[in-house]
Amino acid sequence: MDEPQTSRDEHGMRLALDQALNARLVGEVPVGAVILREGQIIATGYNRPITTHDPTAHAELVALRHAAQLLENYRLPDCELYVTLEPCAMCAMALLHARFKRVVFGAWDPKTGAAGSVLNVFGEARLNHQTEVVGGVMAETCGRLLKDFFAERRAQQKSEQVAARAATADLPVAVDWADEEGLAKDDLLPLPEVEVMSGLGALDSALASFAPLLDEAPDRGDAFEVRAAQGSDSAGP
Repeated sequence: MDEPQTSRDEHGMRLALDQALNARLVGEVPVGAVILREGQIIATGYNRPITTHDPTAHAELVALRHAAQLLENYRLPDCELYVTLEPCAMCAMALLHARFKRVVFGAWDPKTGAAGSVLNVFGEARLNHQTEVVGGVMAETCGRLLKDFFAERRAQQKSEQVAARAATADLPVAVDWADEEGLAKDDLLPLPEVEVMSGLGALDSALASFAPLLDEAPDRGDAFEVRAAQGSDSAGP
């Protein structure tokens, strides 16, 4: 590739990178695209399948739709598309149908790339149109943008999981009393809590007033006789 063409391709890729940053700002995977004709910008696009609820809203197709509507033609044989990530099979076929002259992409996509990574739709000689493809233009810059995005997303998901576990840890945990080696439930609670929970605190206070009588009696029978005698005296004429 000659030097002027390399410079033009890098310029086009920088424009596509600007669109990728727009995708990142709205929480989409940062992929951007731009369509040029004779060096002039015809249309731009960035990933928006999540925000538009449209699985076909990849950056290439967003830009392609805008360009076709603007030029009022579904064929774009004089146009070049720059995209920051290798097109998938869906986008590759759409670009072939639109008869693009050139497609230039940045980072390679080893999972879904259809311009040489997983398959090469553009290189299929049996198709009735062939489009020139150039890959790896500013690949490091385009790839770093994607890597940073997914690293931040993983870190955010991890922090959310940690926060969820911490919130769960603050909730009361049910105790299986059968696993407490024969201890009764009340045995594991402090006495003040037992009084509050049972409502017997007031009764205990009332019974405490009989303590002197119980202390003077030698046994339970005598205590009963003393209390009965006092009751008889108070009930006299």
